[in-house]
Amino acid sequence: MTLERVLVVDPIDGEYVADLEVDPPYVVGIKKRGISSFLAIAMPGFVDPHVHGCFGLSVMDGEFSRIEERLYSCGVTGFLATTISSPMDELVGLLEKVKGYRGLSFLGIHLEGPYISKERAGAHPREFVRKPSEEEIEILKKYPEIKLVTFAPEQEGSHLLFDLRGVTLSAGHSNATFSDFLHSGLKRITHFPNALRPLHHREVGAVGAGLLLEDVNLELICDGVHVCGEMVKLIYKMKGAHRIVLATDAIPTTGLKDGRHSFAGVTVLVEEGISRTPEGNLAGGACLFPEVLKKFEKFTGATLRELAAASSYNACRELGLKDMGRIKEGTPADVVILDEDFNVKMTLKNGLIMYKKL
Repeated sequence: MTLERVLVVDPIDGEYVADLEVDPPYVVGIKKRGISSFLAIAMPGFVDPHVHGCFGLSVMDGEFSRIEERLYSCGVTGFLATTISSPMDELVGLLEKVKGYRGLSFLGIHLEGPYISKERAGAHPREFVRKPSEEEIEILKKYPEIKLVTFAPEQEGSHLLFDLRGVTLSAGHSNATFSDFLHSGLKRITHFPNALRPLHHREVGAVGAGLLLEDVNLELICDGVHVCGEMVKLIYKMKGAHRIVLATDAIPTTGLKDGRHSFAGVTVLVEEGISRTPEGNLAGGACLFPEVLKKFEKFTGATLRELAAASSYNACRELGLKDMGRIKEGTPADVVILDEDFNVKMTLKNGLIMYKKL
């Protein structure tokens, strides 16, 4: 298959018009055209490290394949199925289901909670929030499907999580001070700056650490609700696109009509597309990935090359996925085809057409 006269956007090589030749599962040829006019934009398929569900489907119910199918329509070719703070037996039950799942875009599990701060729990059920224990960490070690863990580094016992191998660790839902974060050695913060100790001029906390420390990646829910446009622009200006990982934090109500819903025992009220708990806490993302990308571009003026980094390459890099997040010869053909307004026209996974807008 040849995708003719597309504007190829690669986070390393930049932008150029070319004919893109695909022979599943790889990109096998790129013929540069030397012209400026193009028919569509070709970017690396989006990688979303934070998905609880969407369109009424829940990770906690093990609906991986149906979630995967729906995410292709959003240009997502890689995602981490994300949990919510739960009893250990429920988490183990979910991890057992994951063992037998071999989805193309399913990259593994993002364990968000239960090892978080009750003070910063947000929509997580506080009755299931707890400190890490040696017993539970030994159980988690049995599941290499866990790829990312979000936890509060100031919690007693949090050092135990560093025994997990092949796992990216991230601070989140945390009341950590700057010193707590610095001494943890963490290089990532989940849905920055939400559910963290607020920035203060006498204690900058993890928010200050995320902005100040150059080698820390910031996951960002750029839906215009979790973080206002001015803050997104500030983060971009201070960190640069190479340290930003866009995510949706989509939950089962994302993509549904307004109303009262529930998932994983949490009641969620959706009004004007925004999900909140009955207490008024935000309960997950308000946008699917194309809207997150559009808003990030609108708030920051980021280049296409920067958008490709923030929407795919950066997440792949921190998860150790060396061959993903690029469009070049010899890489897997994970490609999203967009119009000039960033609407998804087609999604390829390993060179196969998984979604095409009619």
